[in-house]
Amino acid sequence: MIDSRTRPLLPVVAEHLSRIYPTLDCQELAQQALRKMRLELDSDACRLHQNKWSERDVWVITYGDSVVTQDEPPLQTLRKFANDYLSEVVSGLHILPFFPYSSDDGFSVIDYSQVNDSLGDWSDIEAIAQEYDVMADLVINHCSQRSRWFENFRQRKDPGKDYFYEVSVDEDLTAVVRPRTSPLLRATQTLDGERHVWCTFSHDQVDLDFSNPLVFLEMVQIIRRYLEQGVRIFRLDAVAFLWKEIGTDCVHRPQTHEFVRLFRTLIEAHSKEAIVITETNVPNHENLSYFGNANEAHAVYNFSLPPLLLHALVAGTSEHLQRWQMSMPPAQTGTFYFNFIASHDGIGLRPAKGLLSQADLDELANTMQSFGARISWRAIADGQNEPYEINVALYDALQGTVNGPDKWQQARFICAHAVMFALEGVPGIYIHSLLGTQNDYERVELTNHNRSINRHKWDYDSLVEALANERTHHANILAELKRLLALRIRQPAFHPNAVQYTLHLGHSVFAFWRQSINRAQSVFCIHNMTDQAISIPLSSVNLISLEQWVDLITDRAYSVDDEMLYLQPYQFVWLSNRVM
Repeated sequence: MIDSRTRPLLPVVAEHLSRIYPTLDCQELAQQALRKMRLELDSDACRLHQNKWSERDVWVITYGDSVVTQDEPPLQTLRKFANDYLSEVVSGLHILPFFPYSSDDGFSVIDYSQVNDSLGDWSDIEAIAQEYDVMADLVINHCSQRSRWFENFRQRKDPGKDYFYEVSVDEDLTAVVRPRTSPLLRATQTLDGERHVWCTFSHDQVDLDFSNPLVFLEMVQIIRRYLEQGVRIFRLDAVAFLWKEIGTDCVHRPQTHEFVRLFRTLIEAHSKEAIVITETNVPNHENLSYFGNANEAHAVYNFSLPPLLLHALVAGTSEHLQRWQMSMPPAQTGTFYFNFIASHDGIGLRPAKGLLSQADLDELANTMQSFGARISWRAIADGQNEPYEINVALYDALQGTVNGPDKWQQARFICAHAVMFALEGVPGIYIHSLLGTQNDYERVELTNHNRSINRHKWDYDSLVEALANERTHHANILAELKRLLALRIRQPAFHPNAVQYTLHLGHSVFAFWRQSINRAQSVFCIHNMTDQAISIPLSSVNLISLEQWVDLITDRAYSVDDEMLYLQPYQFVWLSNRVM
């Protein structure tokens, strides 16, 4: 619902800023921010606490050049692919960083204001935005060492001279949480001598210093540019590391949360339909903190889902997946979970900490390595390293179980997506999962980066040929996933905020009940997580006898008089009292 009370925007922004910069004139800083956003100083702050999404929202995650063809900008090829194959079932495209960059496949941004000319230009982004909701990355924590700002930092001139976080090598930084094994500080020669700058991720990705309000104002101007080019969804990349404070772990600081609230205020004031989503690949309880009190991110990445679902399917037990799901609070009105099970990055293991035992994690990592995966590591205390991420194409990750490869790869893969499509939240499907792309070892050798294993570039003509051949697994997977999506987007019970309860039907299945917001439709989602045929007493599902029940997947009718529900390996049913 809409809160009818209004608040003047200027004091709201000033209040946010005063919590971040208590010693500054935040009234003046707020005025500067609103001018950069091209917002009227006397306008009202948006107080929308309503759902801007529905069961029809499905997003595809892709690089701008995941699909390429000769003599055509890749963004135009991507739009053509989406229109030809996805438009009936997909509402949005997350186009991974499409800016000039120096490393990390786009996440080391050289110039935030430009589109990488190897992909196209802003007119291509605008054309896609006219047909799909576009999600863009606000790579907010760091930028490239080759950026103009960092070159100015070296030359000790503006803009950039004070834009980066400098630290003395004598500081005690042992408490800092690290997502990588590379040294935290990088020595840099400047006109004023050698300086040491903070690099959370790599020495090519230099952290911005948000304690300088000029950095904040630069980011505000970038946000406005994206909004004006048609971007509707802002993914705040690596935002958890934004604020540094010596003597702390430098992650999830109060100022970081205040920045998320501030950016949401500014973005919604410009465009009421815009959405802010935080990307925080951290343990589950830390990740959930970015909802705030429904006043921070509209959505958080559901980072625990990929490792837990992968473990359930390869270990043949949903015990840990069920326990986690029962612990998850329903998203408040005006917020939602962004569900994904594969992405351009690997399958993070930190979000499974405390949810899977170390023995489970080790078994999962070993199984994935036997399926061709690579393992990425991060630094922890006392100079030790631990597995941080499994790098693998999801289709290959699900080629078997802990007992080895088997004949159920495709069924297991489809089952995994069925779970994601039915869960509370908005599903995000990686383009290479839609296409059943396999491990790309050539790219790993070419780039010497583990994550490249799941960043294949398809030649468009070859892809079209593969999808036209019904004997390829690529064609079969795309067709089946589209069929499931076509079912999903018609079911009110699959609204991202519809009621969800976990069902207790044993560890061989993962089952839950969804009910539409108006309570007119119920769907019982029951998924066999094992390589064995199973049977479930229908009496345990608790179907209402006055209703007619139909499996949306097969159109088969069920009633309370049926004694058993039989499921083949990795088979699933969506039992509904309303067929939409």
